[in-house]
Amino acid sequence: MSQPTPFAADAFAAPDVTLAPSPNREARLGGRAPDLVVLHYTGMRTAQEALARLRDASAKVSSHYVIAQTGEVFGLVPEAERAWHAGVSSWEGQEDVNSRAIGVELVNPGHPWDGSPEGYAPFPDRQMTALERVLTRVLEQWRLPPSAVVAHSDVAPGRKIDPGEKFDWLRLARSGLGLGPPHAIARSGECSWASFRRAATEFGYGDWADEAVLDAFRRRFRPTALARAFEADDIDVMRAVVRVKSQSKHI
Repeated sequence: MSQPTPFAADAFAAPDVTLAPSPNREARLGGRAPDLVVLHYTGMRTAQEALARLRDASAKVSSHYVIAQTGEVFGLVPEAERAWHAGVSSWEGQEDVNSRAIGVELVNPGHPWDGSPEGYAPFPDRQMTALERVLTRVLEQWRLPPSAVVAHSDVAPGRKIDPGEKFDWLRLARSGLGLGPPHAIARSGECSWASFRRAATEFGYGDWADEAVLDAFRRRFRPTALARAFEADDIDVMRAVVRVKSQSKHI
């Protein structure tokens, strides 16, 4: 593994962040300030495994933060710089997600390769508490609304499924650090893919296959419906999510 290039000791301005510099970073395109936070899981069993890969120059991947299941937070790339975590992705009509996003990796073994839930572990309270601390700082620092926090699966439907259906979006929503399943749903009874995709595009999903967008949406907002066929509730919940996002204001 190549030796990671150093950065200033105060790069993260937070006493609870352990510095773990990654060489896999660069300037954001056009000097853009981050306006998005993408949550991932590592797909690895330990923080040590994840840090080794995310700091390996030959792997060409990185993130700004890694949060261990114990709650320890590692800083790999300063927030003002571009990390390599989103890959082929898009959100709100923009494809270079890495230039606009801060990437946060949560240590979790993830789904088996066949996509089934067996072995996929919940995220421990200590890990979620540490994530809440990181998100609180990030949203305040960059003056971002809760709707700026999205899933890797949101920006890359069909290609990525993390952090997945066991991630506690509702907990983040209650803390004002993300959008979770909405409480008020207006029932229309409509069951139209075209209507679903219009609402999905308004929310931010890109031009991905219908089923891929539906899967990503359900993993975040309707996890109990993952195995069901497309239905009217998918449209109604998506529209409710769009309304909630529109009410999420910049600080």
